[in-house]
Amino acid sequence: MGTPEFAVPALHAVARSCALAAVVTQPDRPRGRGRQTSPSAVAVAAQPLGVTVLKPQDVNADDVAGELGALAADLFAVVAFGAILSPRLLGLPRIGSLNLHGSLLPDYRGASPVQRALWDGRAATGVTTLWMDEGIDTGDLVLQRWAPIESQDTAGTLAGRLADLGGPLLAESLLLAHAGRAPRRPQVRGAGSYARKLSKQDGDVNWALDALTVWNHQRAVTPWPGAATARAGRRLLVTRAWPHHLLPVEQPPGTVLAVTGEGIAVACSPGVLLMARVKPEARDEMDAAGWARGARLERGERLEMEREAHL
Repeated sequence: MGTPEFAVPALHAVARSCALAAVVTQPDRPRGRGRQTSPSAVAVAAQPLGVTVLKPQDVNADDVAGELGALAADLFAVVAFGAILSPRLLGLPRIGSLNLHGSLLPDYRGASPVQRALWDGRAATGVTTLWMDEGIDTGDLVLQRWAPIESQDTAGTLAGRLADLGGPLLAESLLLAHAGRAPRRPQVRGAGSYARKLSKQDGDVNWALDALTVWNHQRAVTPWPGAATARAGRRLLVTRAWPHHLLPVEQPPGTVLAVTGEGIAVACSPGVLLMARVKPEARDEMDAAGWARGARLERGERLEMEREAHL
């Protein structure tokens, strides 16, 4: 049971290791820039496997529970499915339900563990498999694997690495559970943290923060919702950046300090962020220096928070 690209490596690993009875994913929905209706990444990946693919509007509906119950599954394997499973549904498989989560639980329970680890400036994170219960990522832990966070990572690249790490871990956990040897390490309910789902507004760049915090935020919201600032009222996404230095500067936050071959130096509070690549409104991603030359960006101009630009 899974939906986005993050769940695809797990689908392949489980299909190689287990007898896959069915794949359950979210219904076809408008996706991408053209908003054309298309199947989920998991649905596409499941097609060559020749397995039944279910796309229920409500996975907890009575008819869906009947269909899943008829499979007589030993285990449910769940990865970023996109809906909370009812206790009735979790009780259908003979042994139980296992989930793959993109953090080292109990840290970052919830919908955006990868993004929050970056936003908080963590040096490392990982993946966890756990027995599912009625809470959100609160079940007993099975296996965990640690992974470093690289300086060039964004939420997109880090999620890809964690997905590749987590797929085989989920398959291993399922085999252990089937053999009656999967660990059950209870979580302390009051420990750890919660990572709520990101909104589009979470992408707004706040230049009044220090350069390291702005950089961590930019990486956390790339590729979605995107680190958004504005110039002359038009949206500008920062797709690659790094702190130039962390010392105080005399100019107000958001001020363009210099345009060099490396990119655009922007004042933070304190410090300077160097924007290396950007995506202007209605255009493709490009080098920040090339955009600045074409847009005739001047030293001393001030970039705004996107919402300020539309007030």
